[in-house]
Amino acid sequence: MIITRTPFRISFAGGGTDLRSFYRNEPGAVVSTAINKYMYIIVNKRFTDAIRVSYYAKTEIVDSVDEVRHPLVREALKLVGINRGIEIASVADVHAGAGLGSSGSFTVGLLNALYAYKGILKSAEELAREACHIEIDILGEPVGKQDQYIAAYGGFRYFQFNPDESVTTEPIIWSAEHKEELIQNLLLLYTGDIHETRSILQELKEKTQQLGNMVSLSKMRDMAIELKDQLNNNAAASIFGGTLDRGWQLKKELVSGISNDKIDECYKRALNAGALGGKVLGAGGGGFLLLYCPKSKQTMVRKALSDLPALEFSFEPEGSKIIHVI
Repeated sequence: MIITRTPFRISFAGGGTDLRSFYRNEPGAVVSTAINKYMYIIVNKRFTDAIRVSYYAKTEIVDSVDEVRHPLVREALKLVGINRGIEIASVADVHAGAGLGSSGSFTVGLLNALYAYKGILKSAEELAREACHIEIDILGEPVGKQDQYIAAYGGFRYFQFNPDESVTTEPIIWSAEHKEELIQNLLLLYTGDIHETRSILQELKEKTQQLGNMVSLSKMRDMAIELKDQLNNNAAASIFGGTLDRGWQLKKELVSGISNDKIDECYKRALNAGALGGKVLGAGGGGFLLLYCPKSKQTMVRKALSDLPALEFSFEPEGSKIIHVI
């Protein structure tokens, strides 16, 4: 039996520039961090040749890889070269569709577990690259690369997505004191499920191909570069308020479904109560609202948004890892 643990993520700047439709013309860039909420993948040998897959209260038992309905599982099995006699299950700290990059974490963690099952240890770069290949190239999902890369590498990082398909990654060199200040001043509040994730991502993908929107995305990319440089120069955590707000306003201009009346109202209430900035994570349209809010104002903000459940979290320094082998 193999068990892998792969972190979810929150992104601070540059989201959308990790799409191929953008970075094939000019480099994209993202600043993001892994958090201590995880996707767990369990892989075990079955006593028969059947393949059993369990996920989100669903179970499949099939005789061949081609019969597996879960697309990520099916393609991962094919890629790794496992075609019979295996059981796969997943358990997550936060359900899919919350904007925390669960699909990327699932794919990276699954590949890590399947390779370990075969006695093969893959690097973070290999896991991220193969996860992107499955989601983007094979399945044609309208997603970017940042989720797979931060899930594989972990930590607080800057990623650059290059036109030649390579990805450059750098750890953010920032003092522990300022990181702790940032953690203390971030709130993660749940606005509700995302119902149109794929359509929002598809619209964003299409918008990145339009010249006028390339300008906005270039600004978002430049914000990620600027944030990286500021943090590496040990800037105070307070810079995140304005950075999150500027990025959110730019992203709302790009995609119609990324926000809605409920989200706009929640964000307005948060700012009025003392938050300095924020954004909806992931595709938007629901999921988690990330806010930068000074500790002294958090009671007021939580009161103003008392209808939104909060998720306590911290940063996670490690990427996908094997935590159990029998």
